[in-house]
Amino acid sequence: MSEKPTLGIGVCGCGYWGMNYVRIFSELPDTEVIAVCDQDPARLQAVQQRFPTVKLCTNMNELLQMDAIQAVVISTQASAHVGVAEQSLKAGRHLLVEKPITTTADDARHLMQLAEQENLILMVGHTFMYNAGVRKVKEYLDQTERIYYMYARRTNLGPIRRDVNALWDLAPHDVSIFNFFMGTSPEWVSAVGANVLLNDRADVGFVALGYPDGVVGHIHVSWADPNKVREVVVVSSDRRIVFNDVNPQEMVRIFEKGVTVKDQAESYGEHNLLMRDGDIISPRIEPSEPLKNQCKHFVECVMTGTHPQTDAQAGLDVVRVMQAIDRSLERNGAPVALD
Repeated sequence: MSEKPTLGIGVCGCGYWGMNYVRIFSELPDTEVIAVCDQDPARLQAVQQRFPTVKLCTNMNELLQMDAIQAVVISTQASAHVGVAEQSLKAGRHLLVEKPITTTADDARHLMQLAEQENLILMVGHTFMYNAGVRKVKEYLDQTERIYYMYARRTNLGPIRRDVNALWDLAPHDVSIFNFFMGTSPEWVSAVGANVLLNDRADVGFVALGYPDGVVGHIHVSWADPNKVREVVVVSSDRRIVFNDVNPQEMVRIFEKGVTVKDQAESYGEHNLLMRDGDIISPRIEPSEPLKNQCKHFVECVMTGTHPQTDAQAGLDVVRVMQAIDRSLERNGAPVALD
């Protein structure tokens, strides 16, 4: 009986998320972490202490010269993604890139085209797409008559990034979730921010997103809020759904309450509304680690040729929104249409 093939993994960047990738791919039965690359000797030493058999290097060329590596995970600063990703794809390696895939839409398109030319998997680490709670919310939304609006809060005291502002660091999570719920990208965005910590980057931001059919989304992010919140709320015609990522016991709550227009008004100012008041439901959600789910899916895609759920196009869609947010910030909140 022949042994099942093992996928050799290289990890570039071993900060908080990079170390988690090393841990998970070391635990999966079908993968082996061959090498880790980072320019910080202290981080490499931390890897060596926990995973003594993993090879260490400070140069990406050295990692890509290892024939045992078929796939690379990029978990560097966002501004460095495009260079390392291009280098890896040209070396013939399948790729999992942490969000955001790049910091410009042109760079994301370039990587997407390069991966297609080389016939390689290019997947983006939009981890919430592999969160069982988010997927449960989507199940309920697929049964609802109409979504009215959505809002999300993602606040905490830090961690403060050095290469991007709080919106680029945090909002891509909620943009990807909103796009997943709506099945499309917004048509316009409006954003304002503030440098409350006296950085040269926004530490807090408020974003409005306009989706088709008049659906509006709102995102609040902050590095300077002492209250940690990870919440997404969707209000529809027949229910209000809450996803709370910091409450694993009740990650999703469905309030079976809503209001709909029963029929058309006969004249100006007349309304015939149907009010609905029902139960509050906390559905059972099987516990699982979203990042591990994501890594398993990446392995499946590489091994079988399955198309990634969070492919390069999904990554590009988020980057397009983020660039529009930047333009709106520069215009003090003026709406900006997506190209």
